[in-house]
Amino acid sequence: MSLTLLSRADDVLREGTGRGAEGPPARPVSWRWRLAILVVFGLAYGAAMGSYGDPPAARPLQMAYSAIKVPLLLGASFAICLPTFFVFNTLFGLRDDFPRVVAALASTQAGLTVILAALAPLTAFAYASGIDYRPAVLLNGLMFATASFGAQALLRRNYRELIAGNPLHGPMLRAWLVLYVFVGIQMGWILRPFIGEPTRPTQFFREEGWSNAYVVVMEMVWGVLLGSR
Repeated sequence: MSLTLLSRADDVLREGTGRGAEGPPARPVSWRWRLAILVVFGLAYGAAMGSYGDPPAARPLQMAYSAIKVPLLLGASFAICLPTFFVFNTLFGLRDDFPRVVAALASTQAGLTVILAALAPLTAFAYASGIDYRPAVLLNGLMFATASFGAQALLRRNYRELIAGNPLHGPMLRAWLVLYVFVGIQMGWILRPFIGEPTRPTQFFREEGWSNAYVVVMEMVWGVLLGSR
């Protein structure tokens, strides 16, 4: 990972902060660098995510599959949501601002993967501690939720000027978050397995095909809670 890429990742995390005690303001980040950050840092967390096993990192093919799937998950979810969001921005009279909106959303996607990569050592440590498979799945869900929560701070900073120019961007931002989370959860379910149960053959997609992610996740959480009693 080059120092230039790390420097651009730092710029993404500091976008919208202005000049402060940390040093000069962040430099504008090009689309090429945003994409590079999303791919490289997404690959890093995906590899850690797929390293579950005994011993850890004993399944290189699953690590490779999971590494590919994290950038694919984020990129596909973004692409699916964007046309709908464009239509709603147009209906609310915000179409002229849409290039800046997309830039803010793309920077947030890149920042999300940087946060995920920073959480990768915690995931690897949990695996090395002998965590069971189902709790490992929930742990990774927690890591994605934590990274998403952190990325919201970046998104709100990048949206600050847009909201100041037109307050309608505020509710549109909330609409984006609901839309993206809804699509992202189901997309993650379609692309499973990300961790891969060690007792099953390594595969890129599950044989079961399509199903409802929300029902299955609730059943999994309930099963873990019952097992802890």
